[in-house]
Amino acid sequence: MGYEPVIGLEVHVQLSTESKIFCGCSTAYGAPPNTQICPICLGYPGSLPMLNAGAVDLAVRAAIALGCEVHPRSIFARKHYFYPDLPKGYQISQYDRPLATGGTLEIRLDDGSRKTVRITRVHLEEDAGKSTHAADGTRVDFNRCGTPLIEIVSEPDLASPREAYLYLSVLKQTLEYLDVSDCNMEEGSLRCDANVSIRRPGDTALSTKTEVKNVNSFRYVEAALAFEIERQAKLVERGEPVVHETLLWDSAKEEARPMRSKEMSHDYRYFPEPDLEPLDVDPAHLAAIRSELPESPAARAARLESEYELPSYDAGVLTATRQLADWFEAAARALGDAKEVSNWVMGEVLRLARERGVDVRLAPTPQPLAPAALVDLLALKAEGKISGSVAKDVLALMVETGKAAAEIVSERGLAQVSDEAALEAEVAAVIVDHPAEVAAYRGGKQGLMGFFVGQVMKRTGGQANPQVVNRLLREKLAG
Repeated sequence: MGYEPVIGLEVHVQLSTESKIFCGCSTAYGAPPNTQICPICLGYPGSLPMLNAGAVDLAVRAAIALGCEVHPRSIFARKHYFYPDLPKGYQISQYDRPLATGGTLEIRLDDGSRKTVRITRVHLEEDAGKSTHAADGTRVDFNRCGTPLIEIVSEPDLASPREAYLYLSVLKQTLEYLDVSDCNMEEGSLRCDANVSIRRPGDTALSTKTEVKNVNSFRYVEAALAFEIERQAKLVERGEPVVHETLLWDSAKEEARPMRSKEMSHDYRYFPEPDLEPLDVDPAHLAAIRSELPESPAARAARLESEYELPSYDAGVLTATRQLADWFEAAARALGDAKEVSNWVMGEVLRLARERGVDVRLAPTPQPLAPAALVDLLALKAEGKISGSVAKDVLALMVETGKAAAEIVSERGLAQVSDEAALEAEVAAVIVDHPAEVAAYRGGKQGLMGFFVGQVMKRTGGQANPQVVNRLLREKLAG
């Protein structure tokens, strides 16, 4: 019998601050182990935490964008557990009075329909250190201790591993638009714990859930959930209970294995953090943050569709990142032909960026490609000075050299030939050289027109104006 998955996600997001949440130590990634630490983030007796206001502002930005209610007052709490990478023996987090609650995030499913996923809460907390396990023992790097995080907890509204993947993708995109986090999963800036249970279709009660941890990519989240759903279904079919436990995902073996029994809230012995005042968010400051929020990815995609008359597919691609959307809009406004710019950005510009492993500006190059540079190139093409195929070659040279399109066209003699007298001679030569094809064309094989155009282009090094060539060929072949 089939089962219905019930999935909720806990996403931990590192905030883009230069210093930690309760001290002045750097959050820069990649420093030598245990060099970005102090008595506060190591929990030395007598050391006192001081809240980073910048971390609070970033957390508030995220909460507002997710439609949460930001509470005027929230409380920090101590969450107790014992592990080598937690030197204090507790984590400063928020528990019964979090920063924000009650938001939503809309995702678009593969069939084009939309689904609203409820957000339970957004709260602030500090990160723990990092343990590295090896055959000769475990080493602990405390550099991450005290790194500012928000935890975004969803309601169990996701009904498949694929929905979980889509939810994470939209959440990451939203946070990047806000400049809340770089969401770099390889560096640990975004991490996900997945809670999953199964039930028979039609049931409303929730069954025993498990939590899968150590999932460091969206694809692994999808794979880990699929594995755990199948494992739970096999247990139920055999009449065995699903144990409330935490599982560790092994991406190499593509399996989840038990890590520990799942703690309940009382196991952490939460109590209010005595060394921190309650966090009060001033209404005027909240309003100021709200007024400064950028357009959301969904709202921007909708605007690109209406304002620039773009297909929804184009709008979706062009709003994948805020930087890409900004770059496109600057070029579209300058050229006045949004669809032409869209085609080139989605095609050649992104292709070159992927090949070089760089951003949409194609930096680093001798000089990052500005939107105006693409506009100048497309203007040459629109004026008939270069062909479309030559324009692609010129764009690649612009990226490699940092030179302007007109300069490259002039230096390399790439200007399109539109002189009718010169092209008439080339067309006449092609007709003379291919009598059999001419006879076949005049006998009804109109598809040979492409062959003739290709021959003229070959003779002119691809610089002949294709519109003029087509007209001249039709005229000459008609006789």
